[in-house]
Amino acid sequence: MLGERQAHRRTPGEVVAALLARPDEIMLEVGAGGELLVARLRAVIAGLLLLLPLSNALGGGSIDETLIGLAGVVFINLFAQTWLVLARRRRRFLWLPFATAAFDVTATSLILLMLANHHLPAGLNSVVVWCGYVLAILLTALRNDGRTTLFAGGLALVQYGVIVAVLLLGADSPERLISSDYGTPTVGNQVQRLILLAIVTVITAMVVYRLQRLVEMSGTDGLTGLPNRTWLLHRMPHLVDAVEHEGGSLTLALLNMDHFRRINDEIGHRAGDRALRHVVGTITRITDEREWLVRLRGEEFVLVLRKPVGTAWERVDALRRLVSAAPFEPERGADPVHLTFSAGIVGYPNDGHDLSALLRNADRRLQTAKREGRDRVVARET
Repeated sequence: MLGERQAHRRTPGEVVAALLARPDEIMLEVGAGGELLVARLRAVIAGLLLLLPLSNALGGGSIDETLIGLAGVVFINLFAQTWLVLARRRRRFLWLPFATAAFDVTATSLILLMLANHHLPAGLNSVVVWCGYVLAILLTALRNDGRTTLFAGGLALVQYGVIVAVLLLGADSPERLISSDYGTPTVGNQVQRLILLAIVTVITAMVVYRLQRLVEMSGTDGLTGLPNRTWLLHRMPHLVDAVEHEGGSLTLALLNMDHFRRINDEIGHRAGDRALRHVVGTITRITDEREWLVRLRGEEFVLVLRKPVGTAWERVDALRRLVSAAPFEPERGADPVHLTFSAGIVGYPNDGHDLSALLRNADRRLQTAKREGRDRVVARET
């Protein structure tokens, strides 16, 4: 509910900024699955497009138009299979969504130009081919990335706008625009098509924005605004992959507030929620871009650091001292509440090769810290 209220308060500028921002890890993972789905759909649609030249020939269309259509759909089918092969290698090619969206739009433009070269009104008034722009824009919704939608929509508007301008202005006589099969293209009906492309782009972008907010809510803790376990499950494999291929270190610190149930009993659950937000604010104020604080559940958190275990211990212990030195005031004039946490630290791969093993060993060290008196950080077995 908190995420929904925040989304409703966003200004149009903030919505556009959200659409243009790079998606987080969960949305990138969802988008990678969407790109594969788009590639599969494209392959199926490309196969069905082979029926269009056949239907044109059987319906009495000209041989030239049939051959142009056949050449176009064969071209599309070849690239559709190429994109499908690349999309199966999830997240390997970060440029792929933009490249395939550009292909979908540009393929439509090329076919329109080929038709116009044969019969000028066909290039401007072919509804079937023009709908390729609409399909290209709509398919971007499955990628869950607003940047791709705006890119595809903008590219379609530019390319079709150029085609309209060149063909209408380049017609050497009004008679060339007259067609009994396609009708006579006019500036008015072409502007209407451009407006429709803009409308489709805006609607698709809003669908993507809505999907992004829903995915964002699934990976965000509603109380603290921190990433949650879902986010961590998606992020961890990529962090491990980065360590394997780029080097560096990866450390997890499992943090648990000391005697927090007693705090809830003494000052109430609402004040306890504010106390958690107070601790989170104290920690996140000094975390850097290579540190991620995640709320697992209740008063338990994970701090992910791209640091060796020794350096991570120093960092977490400094955070422990900072939290201890910043008491929480339940309300104005009330006695401040002293808050502390205990932590267990593990490093990849020595303490585990996956998230489950790392958290299990971190919890063992956390329990050691609790047994030894709390308000301390443990990085090795005793």
